[in-house]
Amino acid sequence: MLADSSKTSSRDLSRHGKPEASDALTEMLRGLRLDGVEYGRCELHGPWAIAFPAQTTPRFHFVAHGACWLRAGEQDWVRMNPGDAVLLPRGIAHVLASAPDVPPVTICSLPRAAVSDDIYLVSDDTAVDHAPPSHTMFCGSMRFNLDPLHPLVAMMPDAMRAGDLSQRDPAVPALLEAMEREVALDRIGACGILARLADVLAASIIRAWVECGCADPTGWIAAVRCPQIGRVLAAIHREPERDWTVPMLADVMGASRSRFAEAFTSSVGETPAKYVARVKMFQARRWIAQEGMRITVAANRLGYDSEASFSRAFKRIIGHSPSEARRQQPAAGLIAAASV
Repeated sequence: MLADSSKTSSRDLSRHGKPEASDALTEMLRGLRLDGVEYGRCELHGPWAIAFPAQTTPRFHFVAHGACWLRAGEQDWVRMNPGDAVLLPRGIAHVLASAPDVPPVTICSLPRAAVSDDIYLVSDDTAVDHAPPSHTMFCGSMRFNLDPLHPLVAMMPDAMRAGDLSQRDPAVPALLEAMEREVALDRIGACGILARLADVLAASIIRAWVECGCADPTGWIAAVRCPQIGRVLAAIHREPERDWTVPMLADVMGASRSRFAEAFTSSVGETPAKYVARVKMFQARRWIAQEGMRITVAANRLGYDSEASFSRAFKRIIGHSPSEARRQQPAAGLIAAASV
């Protein structure tokens, strides 16, 4: 029997009986895990500029040494100082450069040495007399357990930049040192351990981005700044198969139906019904395409009276039929070898 999400658990309350803002982010991050990571250390000599092509998997960059510049998509150039990090949840095309006026080369054109599976050392060939690199970065590509178009990922901005991450979270330097040791020692299971460490790094970047107080009033930042809405989103993602209604969700928030519907739409950018429907269908696609669940079982589990009505809803939201989703195979491997 499903748990009653309308009852506030002890984790949702502080000592004074008030919701804790951090709980919303904690609950949402529990649903966002990494299935894999490709990791690289980049040692570069200025001037330099690297173009990273668009990909379906997220990327992250951490600037360890030497300030540089980032241009993500059509956005303006922003300065990245040592200790800064950025997460690009949907892997949009972007450029990192020692200065904005340097012509970029693609990442695949740089020399790279494979340490082990999915672990690389990337460098350039511009060093003079073995001069030490002017810039050092940790770069990686991730594979989340959720579809890139899943509502939880879609709510993220194109680039989540965490300024001075190493000072905001003192554990990050130690985390990167641990990742560096795994790369250097090349021990058995290094790739799996790197994935778990990168999992924590991604969560740290997301948390720092939220704490930076970005100006975006919707999505993740709204969920954390408004613990009641965050609690509703966490409940939906925790139990996507539940037959959520506006009265039930309003009860989770602890507000009237009209106040809840207005607050949710204002924060998330769409109505509760549309959001719940999208979460359900993306969960269904995961069940069908990745776990091999029968379409009739998925339809029944999500509360549909017939496979036909479920299929119509699935196609309207996902863009293709459940049977086509079944034929789709999970992407082999994480990313192309040249996309660190």
